[in-house]
Amino acid sequence: MNAAPADQIRLLDVQALDVRLQQLAHKRRSLPEHAEIESLTKDHTQLRDLLVAAQTEESDTAREQTKAEQDVDQVRQRAVRDQQRMDSGAITSPKDLENLQREIASLAKRQGDLEDIVLEVMERRESAQERVAELTERVGAVQGKVDDATARRDAAFEEIDGEVATVTKEREVIAASVPADLLKLYDKLRDQQGGIGAAKLYQRTCQGCRQELSITDFNDVRKAAADTVVRCENCGRILVRTSESGL
Repeated sequence: MNAAPADQIRLLDVQALDVRLQQLAHKRRSLPEHAEIESLTKDHTQLRDLLVAAQTEESDTAREQTKAEQDVDQVRQRAVRDQQRMDSGAITSPKDLENLQREIASLAKRQGDLEDIVLEVMERRESAQERVAELTERVGAVQGKVDDATARRDAAFEEIDGEVATVTKEREVIAASVPADLLKLYDKLRDQQGGIGAAKLYQRTCQGCRQELSITDFNDVRKAAADTVVRCENCGRILVRTSESGL
């Protein structure tokens, strides 16, 4: 393949822009905010799960408290009715009166036991409510950190994407001035060689693979016509000759 020396040198400009686009893509993927957001999101999810569990416990104890309080009320109301019956004087039988007194005493003990249960449930509910409040605050704090990291990531995205757009446009302009067949070869080699399709020959060394050309290969390059597109014998990339090539 043949191409004017100026076109080959412009290929180095295209390569430099492609390298910059690779660097920007890597920078976009490697932003520290990615790992920060991932870690914070994991913490947020765990805290949300704990919060849901605490809310469920609070809801369960609330129902349990309501049920226990209803049981206390039922026993209290029954005890009130029995006391009213006894106070009314309607019961004249000593045996019936004794039975009623025992029932009132039993209801009083039952009421006391149930009130103890209510207090125990209230303590558990209060503990659950405190846990809910604590976890709600922690979830909110972590969410705030997630939002902050996301905002910083998005701002970095905007800056990187802006530079990508500028570099891409510049590449399009320069690439348009490179012969189509030369550009096609370059793009093919770039895909095969990890993003580097053309490299400068600097003092007998290919800047693509950093290998020094043998004396025989270097002499072949020296003898080649200026418009001949030469390739590195080591890596196969296009070797672009400049005033720094040592020819």
